[in-house]
Amino acid sequence: MSSTAQDDHLDGTTDSEPDGATEDTATTRQHRYRRPGMARFAVLLAVFVCSACGLVYELALVALGSYLIGNSVGQASIVLSLMVFAMGLGALLAKPLQRWAAVSFVAVELVLALLGGLSVLGLYAAFAWLSMYMPMLIVTSLVLGTLIGAEIPLLMVLLQRIRRQEAGSAVADMFAADYVGALLGGLAFPFLLLPLLGQVQGALLVGMLNAAAGLGLILTVYRVELGKRLVVLLTASVVLIGGVLGGAFALSDRFETTARQALYDDPVVHAERSKYQEIVITSSKSLSGRTDTRLFLNGDLQFSSVDERRYHEALVHPAMVGDHSEVLILGGGDGLALREVLRYPDVERVTLVELDPAVLRLGREDPRLTSLNEHAFDDPRVNTVSADAFSWLRDNRRRYDTVLVDMPDPDSTETAKLYSTEFYSLVRRSMAEGARVNVQAGSPYFAPKAYWCVEASMRQAGLATVPYSRPIPSFGQWGFQLGASGDSAPSPRLPEEVPELRTLDERTLRAATVFPPDRDRIADIEPSTLMHPRIVRYERGAWRNY
Repeated sequence: MSSTAQDDHLDGTTDSEPDGATEDTATTRQHRYRRPGMARFAVLLAVFVCSACGLVYELALVALGSYLIGNSVGQASIVLSLMVFAMGLGALLAKPLQRWAAVSFVAVELVLALLGGLSVLGLYAAFAWLSMYMPMLIVTSLVLGTLIGAEIPLLMVLLQRIRRQEAGSAVADMFAADYVGALLGGLAFPFLLLPLLGQVQGALLVGMLNAAAGLGLILTVYRVELGKRLVVLLTASVVLIGGVLGGAFALSDRFETTARQALYDDPVVHAERSKYQEIVITSSKSLSGRTDTRLFLNGDLQFSSVDERRYHEALVHPAMVGDHSEVLILGGGDGLALREVLRYPDVERVTLVELDPAVLRLGREDPRLTSLNEHAFDDPRVNTVSADAFSWLRDNRRRYDTVLVDMPDPDSTETAKLYSTEFYSLVRRSMAEGARVNVQAGSPYFAPKAYWCVEASMRQAGLATVPYSRPIPSFGQWGFQLGASGDSAPSPRLPEEVPELRTLDERTLRAATVFPPDRDRIADIEPSTLMHPRIVRYERGAWRNY
């Protein structure tokens, strides 16, 4: 083997060069790449752009699963592990394609651009109409991962054709561009694409950029090798794929509206995707003329106007016994629990801590919500804080006479911390002497282990509890945990000065503390903590059966 041929063998090229059909010697390379420095820069720029696009696809799949299914840790684990595995598979499958590296790279980029750009749209459709989200997510992750994995080997061959380089140096240059591109894609998705375009349009735009990057490299560096006919064919393919993605981009709003409506029984009258969640309000009217307004967060029902008073009266009033001058509400950004608190004229100050400013805005401004909460946020006694309740409690030094915890169900790792022993310890620290706390604790019928886990976590935090439940037609049998500091559990009763209630009195409250034998306290339930969020397992395992 000659020294030139040996060098070509080591750097990943061969004496035979199908893309150009010429011998790949130093002389012919110099003829092809008259400006090798610019050519290498173009290849590394393609690595940079492709890496950024690939990471956006990964993050888009993770984010979509978090919105639709919840459990962002589980979704991230599924997507990332499958895609990393598939990337290794794609690298192996790319080995025979290295003989036609230039045209193979463009073909991979075109397929990746089309499938990656349409991935979010397709998965949303599978979730809305086909009930096949998880199988489609697995297939999509494997296909996209395989295509992404094929990029680097092909680009490495293209880079080495321009100028022979030691393997370590070539890998260093390639991975430097790859990792910096990943940094850009990782930052662009949550801070630019998601807030400005949303998931569907963001993925489509990245798909168009992906296709353009592949074609741009061929037109600027490898056009001579491919020949005019192949360049024209590839260019036409990019235009066609760009047209498909552009058409999907133009129709994406209509598609998203139609798909979203398929997820809800009643007409959607308001929908937005905030920084934290998807917020949907539906409204329907029965034959008798009664309006049913419903609020959903990430697809989970928060209330129905038909029976929300059953829930909020049961949550608020048993906790208002004794002094209630200072009230703290954690969650409840719709203002309905706040409405019940403000019915007591001797309440001097209410602090409401809600994570999502968009929910607070709707509670203040949306006429459907303001008619239900009776414009509670306009009361001068109310102070609202947009913050994570856990973090806010850590910094809080004020003491409250009544604390109401009205949080979303603990079906994800994000909400699990709001049902942990550590969280209830912070709640206890914020309670004045003789104060009461009431926590919405889920369904003792549908999710009994999760319900009793809330009690176990509160007790471990030093709160004595009284569990009780009430029938809420839109939810089912729903439970609460009334607590107080110390060893003596609070008595289940209503305040002497309680306003007129529609759905609750002393008799029904006492009866609410009685549970049937098959749903009574479960002795071996362990508390949920930050390091061991057991309540998520209890919650998911229960609802999966209904």
